Amino acid sequence: MAYRQRKYVFRNAIEVEQYHSQRYGPPGGRSPKEKPTPEQMEKINHRLKVKTCRHKLRQNFDINDYFVCLSYRVEERPESMEQAKKDWQRFITKVRREYKKRGEDLKWIRNIEVGSRGAWHTHLIMNRIPDTDIIIAKCWTHGRIWHELLHDRGEFRELAEYVTKDEKSDPRLKEASYSTSRNLPTPEPKKRDCKRKTWPSKMWCPKGFYIDKDSIEEGINRMGYEYRSYTVLRTRRI
Repeated sequence: MAYRQRKYVFRNAIEVEQYHSQRYGPPGGRSPKEKPTPEQMEKINHRLKVKTCRHKLRQNFDINDYFVCLSYRVEERPESMEQAKKDWQRFITKVRREYKKRGEDLKWIRNIEVGSRGAWHTHLIMNRIPDTDIIIAKCWTHGRIWHELLHDRGEFRELAEYVTKDEKSDPRLKEASYSTSRNLPTPEPKKRDCKRKTWPSKMWCPKGFYIDKDSIEEGINRMGYEYRSYTVLRTRRI
């Protein structure tokens, strides 16, 4: 049976997705389409959010950019997520203004989180310029600031999973709000129909790359089709 392939190409990673064309029907013949349950839709939507975040990270950020945690003093904790978003908006407007003064565009991904015990903080990924640490300290006045260079395990795979977590994926959270700046383009996949009768037993890996074993996902989906997705990473970053 023919199968289809999508490749997302980034500077230091290539994501590969392989799946059977549904027009031929699952093994054993055609079956009616089934609507996913609400629980299945939640998982599908969360996987899509993580994937989109990962693509934005791989396309627009590097290991020399910043991962920041903005915390609140106990007496300044917001009363609601709406209030936290207003604090965020005031903060990011000031930061953007400072970047523009220096002739730079600000790029960011953030997740506002409140834990089950009521502690608030915002995880922020942003492009770093020479004065970034000074700008953050000037613009965030609600509590402590912690930052470090981006950790790139799995070429930002783990970072994408971490910064997109919410109350449904992490029981330690009471509520979360994920958002990104609009200037984070992602590549279109390179699509190809592979006409062969058998499912490929080996995963493709070009010279100068290696397969990220933790990225491998394969099996049979709920419609009875085989699928596989994995990522190959560049041996030496460029």
